[in-house]
Amino acid sequence: MSPVLSIENLSIDYLAETTVHAVREVSLTLERGEILGLAGESGCGKSTLAYAITRLLKPPAQITSGRVVFSSREGYDVDLSRLAGDDLRAFRWDKIAMVFQGAMNSLNPVLRISEQLEDVFITHRPELTKAERRIRSGELLERVGVDRNRLRAYPHELSGGMRQRVMIAMALALEPQVLIMDEPTTALDVVVQREILLEITRLRAELGFAVIFITHDLPLLLEISDRIAVMRAGLIVELDDALTLYTKPKHPYTRRLLSSFPSLTGERGGFVRSGDLGDLGGTELDQTEQTVEAVEMESR
Repeated sequence: MSPVLSIENLSIDYLAETTVHAVREVSLTLERGEILGLAGESGCGKSTLAYAITRLLKPPAQITSGRVVFSSREGYDVDLSRLAGDDLRAFRWDKIAMVFQGAMNSLNPVLRISEQLEDVFITHRPELTKAERRIRSGELLERVGVDRNRLRAYPHELSGGMRQRVMIAMALALEPQVLIMDEPTTALDVVVQREILLEITRLRAELGFAVIFITHDLPLLLEISDRIAVMRAGLIVELDDALTLYTKPKHPYTRRLLSSFPSLTGERGGFVRSGDLGDLGGTELDQTEQTVEAVEMESR
């Protein structure tokens, strides 16, 4: 079975006074029903990659090479670079949906939740009646654990966790085959984060969609991901299944990320999860094989 999403040698530049190579020849595949974690520090190119997949990049960002191919469960492939206009608008939300960074603040403060959910159906399912749209909106809220009575609420009447659930419900409205989540739990407290993560894994199992989950929080990805890609300086420096990446990380940057989070079970003052940083051998992170390669690519 072919993967649902294939990213092939994708490079993205920001064409400013000094050109910034934000994403450098990234190749990834997303399997059907998989949760693929994308981890890395701020500014490494994670969100830029997500925006390129959904064709939401705006100038001065520009895709300089590569392509993204979506393989529908209906048996056809779509090269996203060839979509434009109405075809592109129809594709978004229907096949690939996205929950944006800071999404819980993305709701229109002067419109009720019902109006904002129903707008998706008005745009993409115009054949539905008003009553059918209202029923589906209520079902969506209940699917993400929010009472359908909240349809009449305004965003400011909901907690942060509820607003985030509404945004997830909106992304799932048309039952897309791929859901991209860009730092969806960053602004939430740890208890609500846990609830949101449980909802995502439950919905994935129930609906069968694949997820690209983007965050700088590597321990969080270890809990929910099937595979994890670690990104730095626009490059994928390591890609493996979650257990292998945690127990046998290969790249110095991955080991540094893992060691930066405090242990919950070690001795008092034992802030490193396991081992020490001695195995880095004094390697400077800016001089790894991948970043040296990136510099060489720039000079060509």
